[in-house]
Amino acid sequence: MKTRKIICSGLLIPILLLVVSLSNAQEYGRLNLEKLDSYINNAYQEWEIPGMAIAIVKDNELIFEKAYGVKNTQTGKAVNTSTIFGIASNTKAMTAAALAILVDEGKISWDDPVQKYLPTFQLYKPYVSANMTIRDLLCHRSGLKTFSGDLLWYGSNHSRDEVIRRASYLEPTYDFRSGYGYSNIMFLTAGQIIPVVTGKSWDDFIREKFFDPLGMVNSSTSIKTFNKSTDKVMGHSKVEGKMHPVPWVDWDNIAPAGSVNSSVKEMSKWIMLQLGRGTYQDKEFFSRSSSIEMWTMNNPFKVSEASMKLWPSKHFSGYGLGWSLYDYHGKLVVTHGGGLEGQISRVLLVPEENIGMVILTNSINSLPGYLAYEIMDRYFGAPENDWSSFGLNRASKRKEADNQRIQKDIENRIPNTQASLPLESFTGIYGGEMYGNTKVSLENGQLMLDLLPTPIYKGYLTHWHFNTFQIILSDMPGLPPGKVQFLLDADGKVSELKIDIPNPDFDFTELEFLKKK
Repeated sequence: MKTRKIICSGLLIPILLLVVSLSNAQEYGRLNLEKLDSYINNAYQEWEIPGMAIAIVKDNELIFEKAYGVKNTQTGKAVNTSTIFGIASNTKAMTAAALAILVDEGKISWDDPVQKYLPTFQLYKPYVSANMTIRDLLCHRSGLKTFSGDLLWYGSNHSRDEVIRRASYLEPTYDFRSGYGYSNIMFLTAGQIIPVVTGKSWDDFIREKFFDPLGMVNSSTSIKTFNKSTDKVMGHSKVEGKMHPVPWVDWDNIAPAGSVNSSVKEMSKWIMLQLGRGTYQDKEFFSRSSSIEMWTMNNPFKVSEASMKLWPSKHFSGYGLGWSLYDYHGKLVVTHGGGLEGQISRVLLVPEENIGMVILTNSINSLPGYLAYEIMDRYFGAPENDWSSFGLNRASKRKEADNQRIQKDIENRIPNTQASLPLESFTGIYGGEMYGNTKVSLENGQLMLDLLPTPIYKGYLTHWHFNTFQIILSDMPGLPPGKVQFLLDADGKVSELKIDIPNPDFDFTELEFLKKK
């Protein structure tokens, strides 16, 4: 079949709590744990989150550990504090800490060029490729746009090395080291340095250096370790007003950026290690100086006037090495979020107060971030804000804006049009060097698009107007409908394919097939 050019853009029943473990002391600062428990119990139900779990650590002690709701709305089985969630991008701090161990051992330096260990590493310019350092990879200053190239790995069959190779076709948005572009692929690249230096896979290194000595026995770096007895949640997506379980997607090919699965019980040990500046139960994992390095701002953000109005005590914000950083009530906050299909997580530390928390949920929501602010405010004795209600109101406004966008899209549809060519003329293979091929075929009188090698992205095309079709991805029911537009050349023949599939859970961007095979 004929190979053409393709351009894509834009991807990207609660029950009573089961487990509670409260310290004998109910007050920490002004943090009343019983009142906090009641607040959380109300909040997760108001947000219609199927299930969540939270742990809070203070002074090397687990002071609060609790689970709420269900793992899966179809089975109704309750979440407990040992239930496994995907922590997604909270994995990035583990990759940075793993590299910190190698720094402490003198095997690498934060400022070593990437090509010293990965000589075939290439990005958009030879100068950038030659001068990109490990530090650059870990603080998102490669020049690439946020989530650039994520569809190279998400749901694809590409290996880790192949994802990195194909990233050489990505175009920058910023000058090298002049902007912030959150990049999963750059963290993958950083993780791939570990096997070169140690002879061990990233996965084995993480287990050997962190999971085993910390006693994180049920934590893993791959869903391939799951079995029938694995105590895990299912992520959820709301479809037609009802929560539906969504399948776990294999993230092995981006593992150093987001594949770790864990529980609040086991993540509390990871938090204690971090608050211990690399030491846990008198065992040093990485040095205090490396901890300071990871918690030092390497890529500053602008603190907007709107942000300062919302958080009057915030004066700076930025990214360290695997961690986001800002100040709150005069204290440094070290934090990160994580999101994967139907799950959201948050880890937050206030090192000066030796307090930290992990919040895991099994739906797409922004409660963990707001709940972290609620806990900090209560601990510091700040004025009451009711962050859950505030966040829920903002989420409602975002949903309203999304509905208005959808309605406007419908209003802009041109009625009574038809495609300019027979459906058979749109079939074929569309592709490029970066993302590979997409197949458009005719099945039962309807066009079918299959984005290869990403088998979860496929669906039937329904005519919208002119040569634009609507697509609903059959294996991703939580995604809204997208658009597929066929472009014609000067001879009236199909030459390009543009895909726009908005994603409320992820924001996969830069899916651009710019070169013909």
